[in-house]
Amino acid sequence: MNKPTIKPKNPNFSSGPCAKRPGYSYSNLYDGILGRSHRSKLGKGRLELSITKTRELLNLPDDYRIGIVPASDTGAFEMAMWNLLGPRPIDIFHWEAFGSGWHHDIVKELKLTNVNSYLADYGVLPDFSKANFDNDVIFTWNGTTSGVKVENGDWIADDRKGLVMCDATSAVFAMDIDWKKLDVVTYSWQKVLGGEAAHGMLILSPRAVERAKSYKPSWPLPKIFRLSPGGKFNEKLFEGSTINTPSMIANEDYIDALLWAESIGGTPALIERSMKNLSLFEEFVENHEWINFLAKEKSQRSNTSVTFSLDLSKEKIKELMELLSSEEVAYDFGSYKKAPAGLRFWCGGTIEASDIEALLPWLAWGYEQVK
Repeated sequence: MNKPTIKPKNPNFSSGPCAKRPGYSYSNLYDGILGRSHRSKLGKGRLELSITKTRELLNLPDDYRIGIVPASDTGAFEMAMWNLLGPRPIDIFHWEAFGSGWHHDIVKELKLTNVNSYLADYGVLPDFSKANFDNDVIFTWNGTTSGVKVENGDWIADDRKGLVMCDATSAVFAMDIDWKKLDVVTYSWQKVLGGEAAHGMLILSPRAVERAKSYKPSWPLPKIFRLSPGGKFNEKLFEGSTINTPSMIANEDYIDALLWAESIGGTPALIERSMKNLSLFEEFVENHEWINFLAKEKSQRSNTSVTFSLDLSKEKIKELMELLSSEEVAYDFGSYKKAPAGLRFWCGGTIEASDIEALLPWLAWGYEQVK
């Protein structure tokens, strides 16, 4: 086939950090906070604005708390595990690298023993019908490294006794989440909205807050993990204060993304954009037999971290990636290092459908060059 001539305007398809919003510019960021303390009235106000806009765009229940915490989604989820796990047995459902990482830390670092592990291979989900909601239940909503997502929260009991803890870093702002089904949710700025790294978001239901207030872990907690320093729950953490010094310019970057999302129609519009992007890949896969979704079930295909297997060797896949990168057509679209060899394209709401439409002929051309 002939070499294509039209290239994506934005060739950034990384699954984290993800592409900036369309029209992004540093000049759009409010710089009046730079050089000011995050403890100042202005600083706390800007952090509180992030929390307020998050609540509005996600349509979170009024009694759910939102906090900005250190160390991205990883820090937020570790913070939740180290503060809240222990009182009840644990059911953990994992099918990709990050979920398996949480399992490792529960068993090897926290050294909890009453743990039921429900593991599935890349491309499929574990059997959620085995969940015992007298226990604490842990899962990832979207498998960023596997391209497999949970279809919905219908399997989660409303009358549960344990907490349901969800790593939703590549699902928030991109998938329809029933918040009342979840007690702990974490995500990071650098995923779906394309913000900057280093900070995580921790969302707690009233049941999770009650656990944090009533339960004291037997293990020591580092300062940056403490939800209840001195035995008292830190309410200020969910009002714009932070445990340590945050990057105020990263916070402004997040605010910019939130305001853009609001301007286009909020989370429903972001989901619609993401699903449109996925549909373009679905059409492409239907017409090319050498590429397949890693997700086995169509209803479980991620619409953010869209992951593929190819009928090429690992070496040929690497050659394909290097070719498209050298052509400045697509960057950072290889599968996760622990996942099966293949490709992974970010399709969240900051990606323009027109860029995927421009990409796909290049993908077909590149395959023909290296096969």
